Amino acid sequence: MTMRAASGWKRHLYVAFTGLAVGAADVVPGVSGGTMAFVMGLYEELVEALKSFDGRMARRLARLRVAEALTPAPWPFLTVLGGGMAAAVLTLAEPIGWLLDHRPTPLFGFFFGLVLASIVTVGAQVRWSPAPALCLLLGSGGSYLLVGLVPLAMPHDAPTLFLSGAAAITAMILPGVSGSFVLLVLGQYEFVIDAVRHRDFLALAPLALGCAAGIPAFVRVLSWLLRRRRETTIALLIGFMVGSLRRIWPFKADPADPGASLGQVNVLPDPDPAFWLVLSLCLLGFLLVYALNRLAPGR
Repeated sequence: MTMRAASGWKRHLYVAFTGLAVGAADVVPGVSGGTMAFVMGLYEELVEALKSFDGRMARRLARLRVAEALTPAPWPFLTVLGGGMAAAVLTLAEPIGWLLDHRPTPLFGFFFGLVLASIVTVGAQVRWSPAPALCLLLGSGGSYLLVGLVPLAMPHDAPTLFLSGAAAITAMILPGVSGSFVLLVLGQYEFVIDAVRHRDFLALAPLALGCAAGIPAFVRVLSWLLRRRRETTIALLIGFMVGSLRRIWPFKADPADPGASLGQVNVLPDPDPAFWLVLSLCLLGFLLVYALNRLAPGR
């Protein structure tokens, strides 16, 4: 039995929990919600569901043929998953924001374990050959370079937020590429988190519209790749996750050249009590993903 075939409240509960995991991950720069959807077995179903938002739906809505426009979308799945994501963002933005400000090392230790376990569990599903291995290397290198970019100083006007939303949602769908990190690079992350904390939905509207506009074309390309080039595409996505480990390595120090990084550089840890706490949280994150992967329906 697959996750898609599961029915009733157990499926809805699992989808809602996946939404919570995706939303919580997307709040943290460098951690990908797509990774959570991937490892919990709902990634391809999510991509296919998002394909229903296309030009035909927009034209039917423009003609006020609302029922006809909305029929193709799998609303029970999207509603439950989206509800879990929204609940996570609205409830966890404040505590995760506090942890990012005051306890970043343990927080990133936990997420490092999550992503590392995702790499292992998803990598076990690939039949490795030279082509997937090459895609793994390309994805790792591209993601590694991306997460080393310096944030830009950008305005927070409506057009900039719209374009930022389109870029962030594209990244958010990809495992290993963080939508929050893209917002950070584009200079919008703190603005968006503050708007969420203060429930300033008017300020968030251009960003949301950009997200809605950026989804349709990208998910079609991704869906085609997963159907026609599944092994190499998954290997590429795993590579994105591998490269993202550079960003969420928990042990950091101020750089000698402040303009060379996002503010801090990765360093090797000292074996002090803080190290053992981070290692424990990393192991907890790893075991959590492993357990969820084993408990997922159809696994």
